[in-house]
Amino acid sequence: MAEMNSDYGEKEMGTEIFETPRSELAQALKRAEGYTEEKKMHQAHREWIRCVALTRIIYGNGHWRLAQALANLAHSYLALPGFPAQALQHASSAQGALLLDGNSPPASAEDRREVLSTLLTIFYTLGVAHWEQKKYPCCVGESFCNLQKAEQVMEELKGREWEGARERKISEKDLAAALGRACLQRNKPALATRHFKKAITAAIAAGGETAPELIGLYQEIAHTEQVNNNHKKSIGYLLLAHCVALTVHTKFSAEAASTALLLGKAYAATGEQAHADTAEMYFNESLAGYKASLGSDHPQTINALEEFSKWLVRVGKREQAYDLLQESFMSQPDLCSDFNEKAAERFYIMGGICLAEKKVKEGYQWLSKCVEIQVAVHGPRHKRAKEIQKLLKLLEMSSVVCEGSGQLTRQHQEA
Repeated sequence: MAEMNSDYGEKEMGTEIFETPRSELAQALKRAEGYTEEKKMHQAHREWIRCVALTRIIYGNGHWRLAQALANLAHSYLALPGFPAQALQHASSAQGALLLDGNSPPASAEDRREVLSTLLTIFYTLGVAHWEQKKYPCCVGESFCNLQKAEQVMEELKGREWEGARERKISEKDLAAALGRACLQRNKPALATRHFKKAITAAIAAGGETAPELIGLYQEIAHTEQVNNNHKKSIGYLLLAHCVALTVHTKFSAEAASTALLLGKAYAATGEQAHADTAEMYFNESLAGYKASLGSDHPQTINALEEFSKWLVRVGKREQAYDLLQESFMSQPDLCSDFNEKAAERFYIMGGICLAEKKVKEGYQWLSKCVEIQVAVHGPRHKRAKEIQKLLKLLEMSSVVCEGSGQLTRQHQEA
C-alpha cells in the first residue's frame, strides 16, 4: 500500500510539473496575441520567444507545435524594422521542425488545419523576408517562389470546411499585397496590378471603403501604374488614397500630406501644362500638412519642400523655389540642423538657381556650403563632392567671384 501511495504521489507530482509549462504557454500565447492586436510589437515579440521555449519543453524538437511556435516568432520579426535575416532564420527552423515531424502526421482535422496554417505563415514570412533583402538578386526569385507556395496553401485552407477554426495569422489582403510587391520587383507590373487589386478588394470586404489599409494599397497600385506610364490611372488611385486619408485622418495630418505629395508628383509627371496648377496645389497642401503635423524641421517636411522646389525650377519658377528653400533655413530652430545631407541638397538647388539667374557670386557661396557638408559626411573623394569642387574651380576663374573665395575649395582638395 505504501508503495502504491508513493507511486501515486510521484505521478501526481510529475503531472503537476508537466502541466505548469502548459498553463504558462497558454498565458504567454494569450499575451502575445493581445500585444499584437494592440500593435505593441516589442512586447509581443518577447512573448513569442517565451512561447518557443515553453513549446520546446513540452513537445520536444520533433513536433509540429514547435514549428508553429517558431513560425509565429519568425513572423513577429517582420513587424520589427531591420530584422529580415532573423525572420528567415526562424522560418527555416520552423520548416526543419515540420520535416522532423513528417513521419507522424497530426491525427485530428483541427491539427491538420493548424499545420496548414503554420505552413502558410512559414512561406509568407520567407517570401516577405526575402523581399526585404531585395538588394541581393537571388532573394527576388526566392521571395516570389515562397509567396506562390503560400498562395497555394491559402487556397487549400479556403477550400475546406473548418468548423470553429481560428482566424488565420496571414490575411488574404497581406498575401496579395506581398505578391504584388514581389511581382513589381520582378518587372511584372501587369501581374502586380492584378494582385494589388485583389488586396484592395479584400481590404474593402474586411473594413469597408474607408479602411486605413487602403491608403497604402492605393499608393502602391498607383506606383505600379506609374511604372507603366499610365498617368491617368495612377492619379485616379492616388485620389482614392487621398480621399481615404482625409476621411480617416485630417487635412493637416502626415497621412494626408503624404498622399497630397504623391498627387503633386503624379500631376507633375504628366508634363502637361493643364495639370501645372493642380500639381502646385497638391504640393502646397502637402507642405502645409507636414509643417502642421510634424514641424518645419522634420525630414519628411524637408523632403516635400525639396520635391516642390525641384518642380518649381523645372517649370521656370526659380524665384519662388529660391524663396521657399531660403525660408526653410530661416525657420529652423536648431542652428546646427543645417549641417546634414538634406541641407546640402537644398544648398545645391539654391546654388543652381543662382547660377541660372547669372548670380555667380551667390551661387558660388551656396555651392561652397554644399561641398563643405558633402566632404564632412562622405569625404573629399566622394563623387558628388568632386563634381561640385570641379564646378567651384571653374567659377573661381570668373572675375565676379571675389579674390580668396576659392580658399575653401583648395582646403578640401588638399584634404
